[in-house]
Amino acid sequence: MTFGTMLSTMAGGMLKTVLLFVLTLVGSLPLGMLVVFLKKSKFKPIAWITDIYIAIMRGTPLMLQLLVWYFGPYYLFGMNIRGYKFPALLIGFIMNYAAYFAEIYRSGIDSMPVGQYEAAEILGYTKFQTFMRIILPQVIKRILPSVTNEVITLVKDTSLASALAYQEVFSLAKQISASQTSFMPFVIAGIFYFVANYLVAWIMNRIEKSMQYYK
Repeated sequence: MTFGTMLSTMAGGMLKTVLLFVLTLVGSLPLGMLVVFLKKSKFKPIAWITDIYIAIMRGTPLMLQLLVWYFGPYYLFGMNIRGYKFPALLIGFIMNYAAYFAEIYRSGIDSMPVGQYEAAEILGYTKFQTFMRIILPQVIKRILPSVTNEVITLVKDTSLASALAYQEVFSLAKQISASQTSFMPFVIAGIFYFVANYLVAWIMNRIEKSMQYYK
């Protein structure tokens, strides 16, 4: 296999990595906010179940969770899991990262002074208006560094998709390296991940700077 063929093959795997990354973000960021609201629910059973969910997602390895999401339906319900690989990966990543984002959101919301809520109430704002117009913009600015770290971690964690033989860039690197007895595929994969993380960090930094007016 020539270097050009190797690079082209792994570039195709990188597109699958990017797809998994983007869809995970699209699903986990809003789900994390929903989890926060459930965690803060005044109906205690819902709050307790949410706490258990967060504890499981944060307390067990992501690779184990991916295996459970993939093989669980087969062993529990006899479901045909052919063609279920990518949906299982997506569910596993979204559910895991939603728990982490939920804790980041919660820390940001809890850090807001009570006086801001009281002032908004005096001015006639509803709870929804208070949260969306006053609290949320400040929370987003405060949590952006933590969110950036999680997003960068997600880029690297996509390599765990290889546990289900999903043909992303790291899985292809292992296959090509084994067949060609070459270390070069891992170097290429490392460069792909580095560039992706650099772009993520640059974009998040630009977003953070654009929100300086909330300071």
